[in-house]
Amino acid sequence: MTDALLATLGRVSAKDDTEQTYLPPALRPRLARLGIAHLRDLLLHLPLRYEDQTQRRTIADLAAGDAVIVEGIVEHAEVVNRPRRQLVVLLREAGPETAQPWQARLTLRYFNFYPALVQRLRVGANVRVFGEVREGRFGLEMIHPVFKPQAGTEHTEAETATPELTPIYPSTAGVPQAALRTLIGKALRVESWRREYLPPSFVAALGLPSWGEVMTTLHTPSRDIPAAMLDAGTHPAWRRVKFDELLAQQLALRDTRVLLAREQAPAVSGAGDLGRRLRERLPFRLTVAQERSLAEVLADLGRTQPMTRLLQGDVGSGKTVVAALAALMAVESGWQVAFMAPTELLAEQHFNKLRHWLDALSVSLVWLSGSLAAAELKAAQKACQSGAAQIAVGTHALFQKKVRFARLGLVVVDEQHRFGVEQRLALRSRGQADCERVLAPHQLMMSATPIPRSLAMSYYADLDVSVIDELPGGRQPITTKLVREQRRTEVIGRIHDAVRDGAQAYWVCPLIDESEKLAAQDIELQNATALYEELTAAMPDVRVALLHGRMKTDEKAAIMADFVANRIQVLVATTVIEVGVDVPNASWMVIEHAERFGLAQLHQLRGRVGRGSVASTCILLFGDRLSDTARQRLKVIYETTDGFTIAREDLRIRGPGELLGPRQSGLPSLRYANIENDLDLLEAARDACAQLERDSTFDKAAFLGRWLQHRAEYARA
Repeated sequence: MTDALLATLGRVSAKDDTEQTYLPPALRPRLARLGIAHLRDLLLHLPLRYEDQTQRRTIADLAAGDAVIVEGIVEHAEVVNRPRRQLVVLLREAGPETAQPWQARLTLRYFNFYPALVQRLRVGANVRVFGEVREGRFGLEMIHPVFKPQAGTEHTEAETATPELTPIYPSTAGVPQAALRTLIGKALRVESWRREYLPPSFVAALGLPSWGEVMTTLHTPSRDIPAAMLDAGTHPAWRRVKFDELLAQQLALRDTRVLLAREQAPAVSGAGDLGRRLRERLPFRLTVAQERSLAEVLADLGRTQPMTRLLQGDVGSGKTVVAALAALMAVESGWQVAFMAPTELLAEQHFNKLRHWLDALSVSLVWLSGSLAAAELKAAQKACQSGAAQIAVGTHALFQKKVRFARLGLVVVDEQHRFGVEQRLALRSRGQADCERVLAPHQLMMSATPIPRSLAMSYYADLDVSVIDELPGGRQPITTKLVREQRRTEVIGRIHDAVRDGAQAYWVCPLIDESEKLAAQDIELQNATALYEELTAAMPDVRVALLHGRMKTDEKAAIMADFVANRIQVLVATTVIEVGVDVPNASWMVIEHAERFGLAQLHQLRGRVGRGSVASTCILLFGDRLSDTARQRLKVIYETTDGFTIAREDLRIRGPGELLGPRQSGLPSLRYANIENDLDLLEAARDACAQLERDSTFDKAAFLGRWLQHRAEYARA
């Protein structure tokens, strides 16, 4: 950004604000990286923090950590190229020209600079700057200090005197703070953009300030506002922003439910003969929680409104059999079922399990995967379109345009948080090929990642939720052990003893081979290929196998079949076995570099054992260099096996973004509110929706436009 461009920003007349609402052409692509497409967007581009740029200190009194104004004379200035190109300026206290050697000096460093800056910092110039003081190699220094105007000097609007608290905004390369403050100042002068959309009486009842007050407070804070409250986000102005953001989200979710209620779905009902026959074949009885969840699903299927139900339950709680019984009800009623999973290994596990359960029931299953040969894929697609395939199981291949269904009545999505909204919409449209009416299929989404209450309220409020909150009888608890990497030899010996006694073990690595080392990290991660060779050599009397995502489908299937049959005792694998793999005899799990995995992944991987009647153990191997976040994760996974507790901690550590998955809700991510810390505001926003929609003075469209105007909404997802 040049000084000329800053001057141009300052020359735009305030009289033309209602017309000059465009962004300067030179800044548009840079501002776009910040999600800013229009001048009005800058009003919701709120400060990260605030600085008091009024404190002035002499150079002699400076200390590292001070953020102050300093005035001095440039004693030396030069552009150096080591270790990188930079402008280095030596500043001394303003005073007599014959400076004494003992006088205090301050170094200024600029890594991005223009000729105009070099000219302003010429030797002998009297300058005034603001910045944070730090210890440098040759004494105290400031990095990229900001110029402050001096009394009696000429300056542009971009350099006008700042209030006591100066807002510091999120920025990007080529967009200086001065430019952001200038543009935001222009946006603030457009009265209509600061309009209050909520009824004033409603705002007052909540004890929150008006929207105009909020914008003024956050962008141009006065000297009597406590800086600590602004920085902590606890000031009433910040609480109003968070409330409005949560309210917009809740209103959008309500609109989603209204739109869904208008759609028509096939009423799925039947005598339940297929379900009864499957129950007779099962070697176990459904738990009370499974029966309750199944009843809720079947009740939804019997309605003509599309079901959007989330079936959640901890690892190993038996979600798949509930989905299978629901699928059989759809098949019995003459409708097709699409059963989708995010990975080929998991989808294939579902296919094999369903085939085992349903073969004797004369239900037609078809497998759809991108790895199928062209002829097989074409045959599977034809079976779906003709209706010959009653249940189609697959991965993302179910989304392909060539895949059509004759009568798609139910979509089951496993590990639903791994799929985006567009993908679920694409699958829904596959069911409308040969229907006389446009019917939306019912959707049953499954997740082994329990959803904390705040997350469910915020992002899944448009879904009905069934919870399987008990595990099948006979399951043994899993013991979790934390072991340092230096004790790997002991762990290998313990696993060797266990498998010779008849047990089976998983050993999971984060990488496949040497080519997948984490970039820019001086940490040697154990990889699956090397580990396979190491364990094979260490346990010559035990059959060790390697499984990873790059293998061909038939190769992976053969290895898994051998592991299930106990022809393989130790399975070295990547995270392809994270979900869906069910081997009751496997009672040992070792996870290399456990500090590199997320909490949800660790919980899922641990859930691969403890599925039989034998006590199971999960060993988490970790290295010496642990970040604070890694320590928190390992502490949580060690202390509890409760999925809901783990999910809450995961939400606290990571936030909702990663838990939700790619574009999960179709709603904008929360920029300012925190659904755990601001639960009271979330509840107030949820409760306010109905009241506001009955209020004729509430401009709902304009309010939602303020928050959602540049965001995609997938109301039908």
